[in-house]
Amino acid sequence: MLERVHWLGHDSFRLDGSSVVYIDPWKLPLGQPTAHVVLVTHDHYDHYSADDIARVAGPDTVVVGPSAVTAKVRGQATRTIRPGETLEVNTATVTAVPAYNVDKFKQPGVVYHSRDAGHVGYIVAMDGMRIYHAGDTDAIPEMEAVDVDVALLPVGGTYTMTAEEAARACTMLRTAVAVPMHFGDIVGSRDDARVFERLCTVPVTILDPERD
Repeated sequence: MLERVHWLGHDSFRLDGSSVVYIDPWKLPLGQPTAHVVLVTHDHYDHYSADDIARVAGPDTVVVGPSAVTAKVRGQATRTIRPGETLEVNTATVTAVPAYNVDKFKQPGVVYHSRDAGHVGYIVAMDGMRIYHAGDTDAIPEMEAVDVDVALLPVGGTYTMTAEEAARACTMLRTAVAVPMHFGDIVGSRDDARVFERLCTVPVTILDPERD
């Protein structure tokens, strides 16, 4: 099931199929295939990287993201998406799911990712498979509506769910397999991924990052 899912480190993934879809490309390894679709969850530097998008962009690449992202894009076609909206992009159907913090604070009373900011995760439906990339988020009620084959979930803590919180999130959403992300760069370690694997009630696959 995961042969078409490539973890490129941190929150970055490439999905291969009838379209090549990147999610949050950052610090991409060399030699990546040209993108049909680039999905960006929010405009923080480790998620929206103009340089990395340029490395995989072709004349027909479409960049999808919240308005804070698409306002920054130059030289590529864009589609702006809001939480709850669905777009058809090339051969992929893309649904934006809210992504926000409830208890990760950069200062008292101010979270790193606020609900009002319009940050998103994505459900990508393509070639009969549904993949959820949660973005930078805590476990939130909107996850109860997620029904997918693969869930890509942050486990590094500080800015996102911890491993324990991500395991609890898997009791809310429905997925056949879960893949930990948002560790090994900036925050989090492989130990967090292992804790998630041990605690999670659904099968977990820990991918190796495909980086040079």
